[in-house]
Amino acid sequence: MGQGRKRRIAALAVAVVAAATLGAGVLLGMRAPELTGTHIVVGYNDLGMHCMQSDFSQMMILPPYNTLHAQVIRRGIEPEIVQGGDATVTFELPTNTHSADKCNFWSFAPQLLGANVPPDMGVAGFGMSGTMAYKTARQDFEATGIPVTPVDDDGRENPYPLALITAKNSSGTVIAQTQAVVPVSWEMSCNLCHNTPGESTATNILKAHDRLHGTQLEQHQPVMCASCHSDNALGAPGQPGVPSLSAAMHTAHAPRMNMITMANDCYACHPGVRTDCLRDVHSERGMTCNDCHGSMAAVGAATRRPWLDEPRCDSCHQRQGFQFEQPGTLYRNSVGHKGVQCMTCHGSPHAMGPARTAADNAQAIRLQGHSGKINDCTVCHISTPSEPFFHKIDN
Repeated sequence: MGQGRKRRIAALAVAVVAAATLGAGVLLGMRAPELTGTHIVVGYNDLGMHCMQSDFSQMMILPPYNTLHAQVIRRGIEPEIVQGGDATVTFELPTNTHSADKCNFWSFAPQLLGANVPPDMGVAGFGMSGTMAYKTARQDFEATGIPVTPVDDDGRENPYPLALITAKNSSGTVIAQTQAVVPVSWEMSCNLCHNTPGESTATNILKAHDRLHGTQLEQHQPVMCASCHSDNALGAPGQPGVPSLSAAMHTAHAPRMNMITMANDCYACHPGVRTDCLRDVHSERGMTCNDCHGSMAAVGAATRRPWLDEPRCDSCHQRQGFQFEQPGTLYRNSVGHKGVQCMTCHGSPHAMGPARTAADNAQAIRLQGHSGKINDCTVCHISTPSEPFFHKIDN
């Protein structure tokens, strides 16, 4: 057995122990066909954390909606990205197989969305397991709007559930497997400020909106915020003359954050003190949300396009001959090194390796024996190339 294979098998054992010990979800003791050297599959979440609510009986800011991607690579002297016609990729969440009994979204979906949503199905048509759709432009596979909640089937809170991703060839033979985090949290702490005794947090929010804006939301529950405020995350157009949900929320709350005391004001709404949305290499080096996104007021600017105008890597990272994202393209949609997705090597936004969480690091450890970005050439190449690595789409 070669030393590289021995190292990777040992790394799998390390990942199993780390994930189980630190409560990040059990990394299954699955067989690892990628260790034979034919293919690898790498999974990644598009945002690094998804917010949702635990209760939808009065209002909905965001539904259960988590998107998972995976890219399959055939190993070789010159590796190739596997196309949709040559592979099928499936996903499942072994420790988190159902959601409809963990929150009441499905009971109120007809009133919120004007349509029934089958139990354990998401609004984009994906459930808690299934076949991922191949995306030609991205050269990867995608499951959109997985309705996962931050509670495992055993009742344990787990904001970092692991998806088991399996790639099969056209003959149905398993060629690669991995596990990747499908992060989700309902730690939106609106109750820090909206906490009038004798009424729910949602009632307090709706009453405040009615008082400040002359609406009658309290009388029309449940309310979907995106029915009036546009939301690019949901593809909701909103109503003319009404600010986007992001602009309204950030602008309204920016001058009011002195009502509470937190080390990170963003965690009042974005998960969170317990959940840790920003847990990546930048956080490890002392950076905060504001270092990339700017102040809360800046995020709420009317000229900003929410979810489209985001921080760019090349605002800080500069290196001769390297390309950090394509022009006008977000990190989560950018590619490099012969079309490999940036997230394939670096990980999900907010969880780029090395992260502070065992589950987020387990995939890299399994592939190359250490956490951090995928930088061992022999993960994809069967031997280390003689030419230097180029961080560009055409090299």
